[in-house]
Amino acid sequence: DVQLVESGGGSVQPGGSLRLACVASRVPNNNFCMAWFRQAPGKEREGVAVIDSDGITRHADSVKGRFTISEDNAKNTLYLQMNSLKPEDTAMYYCAARDFSRCGNFDWSAPGLFGRWGQGTQVTVS
Repeated sequence: DVQLVESGGGSVQPGGSLRLACVASRVPNNNFCMAWFRQAPGKEREGVAVIDSDGITRHADSVKGRFTISEDNAKNTLYLQMNSLKPEDTAMYYCAARDFSRCGNFDWSAPGLFGRWGQGTQVTVS
């Protein structure tokens, strides 16, 4: 099965930037949806952004214009470039994958619809 490992989290001041990465253990399926979620203590897990096998991206309203999801298929790596970070962005960030489906074919904000998850990487903005 595909394994996902996140990295790149850390502590930054408001207005700073971070670049998260998620490395997959194998080449993705021809049809897939890859996602970044985040979860702060006491809050629901929140969908941040997704990208599918056609390269189509979607970003949550709360991060549009500040975060950008991308992927490097040659490196089996998913990225999340985060700029203009705010304290409310503080959370554990997770990458996730749903195979055999494009992101536009389901409710990608629902974490229960993703079958593979990484261990998470902490982002703290203060």
